[in-house]
Amino acid sequence: MRLTLPTTLDWLRDRPGGREWLATLPDTLAEVSAQWSLRVGQPYQGSYVSLVVPATQPDGTAAVLKLQYPEPDSRYEAAALRTWDGGGAVRLLAHDERRLALLLERCEPGTPLSSMPPEYALARYLELLPRLWRPPAGPFTTAEREAARWTTELPARWERAGRPCERRLVDAAVATLSELRGSQGEQVLLNQDLHGGNVLRSRREPWLVIDPKPLIGERELAIASVVHDYGLGYGRDETEWRFARLTAELGLDRDRARGWAFARTLVQAFQDDAWMDQHIATARWLLSA
Repeated sequence: MRLTLPTTLDWLRDRPGGREWLATLPDTLAEVSAQWSLRVGQPYQGSYVSLVVPATQPDGTAAVLKLQYPEPDSRYEAAALRTWDGGGAVRLLAHDERRLALLLERCEPGTPLSSMPPEYALARYLELLPRLWRPPAGPFTTAEREAARWTTELPARWERAGRPCERRLVDAAVATLSELRGSQGEQVLLNQDLHGGNVLRSRREPWLVIDPKPLIGERELAIASVVHDYGLGYGRDETEWRFARLTAELGLDRDRARGWAFARTLVQAFQDDAWMDQHIATARWLLSA
């Protein structure tokens, strides 16, 4: 099969080692497919950091083969999926650590949660989040370490982006992260990239999480990605509605949850020397509430 790479992977050509990684994908795909006796199809469109293709196992079972670009956020995906063992997340069927290859359960029909009404989607997050909060066993990065990195990187990202928001937001986020990271409560396994595109409808369970970015930290940090998910509705009222329901129904400390959501949203606003106006506005609303 002649492999046609999704255009959404083109940005990796400008990343360290990205051009070389893209060039090796046909050979890596062939090697892993032979190793696990898979029949594979053309890649799913929209893959942004990994090559993801439909696969069929020798017994005819449908699966997904994922070849990861070597970057820190994806480093512990396999370990997280192994920890969850199918509880609220896709099952890890096989893992080749050297080739950064994951064979995963396929979600069918695979409808993303982002296509559902906000009220319905938020209810599903409220069901899934506690299921992912497992004891912190494994080689995962800690929120304390990541927050220290964010405090260093955020001012520099803001400068490179051309200072698109007031400095007080950046200073407030740095101060908030500095306070929160060293005073956390009980530590659990979190998924810091939980959003509607990473939750798919499945037959085994109604909805399953894919593509996790695992982290060890307190529960209050876990809701940040849902609070700033403007796919669930964009605006001050919508943001506050999500925050209020998540903190109340999950029994979270509101002050700490708001601090994490504010700071994490502002960090997420600056990527690749650019910025997201929606995230900056959301950070303002969270800080001023």
